[in-house]
Amino acid sequence: MNLNEQQLDALKELGNIGASHAATSLSQMLMSEVHMTVPEVNIVDISDISEYFGDEICALVVFEIQGELLPGGYILVHLPQKSAIQLTNTMLGMTDTDREFNEMDESAMLEVGNIMVSQFLDATATLLGIIMIPSPPAIAIDMAHAAFETVVSQVLAPDINDVILFKTELSSAEHEIDSTIIMLPNSKTLEEILRLLQNLIGTQ
Repeated sequence: MNLNEQQLDALKELGNIGASHAATSLSQMLMSEVHMTVPEVNIVDISDISEYFGDEICALVVFEIQGELLPGGYILVHLPQKSAIQLTNTMLGMTDTDREFNEMDESAMLEVGNIMVSQFLDATATLLGIIMIPSPPAIAIDMAHAAFETVVSQVLAPDINDVILFKTELSSAEHEIDSTIIMLPNSKTLEEILRLLQNLIGTQ
């Protein structure tokens, strides 16, 4: 799906509103000021998604989009290993960054992912005037392309064709965190989101 510059700008603004709410909740959880912005949004064909991520080990937290738009599709949080471990360390007051993922990191990523996605969906859905809530999360730890292939093979449906990549910049007093919020919307969900965004643009 090709979007014009106005539609992409609207999606970026939608992402920034969601990111702002997510950052507020993360700040409360981490007891440290967190800033999150979405400087870049891309819509890509689902078959090309692996081209946007490298071979680094990552955490991929997966949610189904529930609410008014059913089936809504899926939303994922992608965190490279270094960023994920930095978040775990911040949460638990640890300093060792040169280590492998463990169960403690997975638990922390589930909690962080849940907060990010819940707040992101709530803020964007409120702006659009609809209800979108996430399912309980699942997590995959693997090389990025392999993790995506596993998730996509499990959730891929004929009516999920396009992926929205909200590239996020997350920073705290201690760290700069790389992350991406990824929406795999059902085709009707994507059409409805764009229609509602267009209505908002038209009233401004």
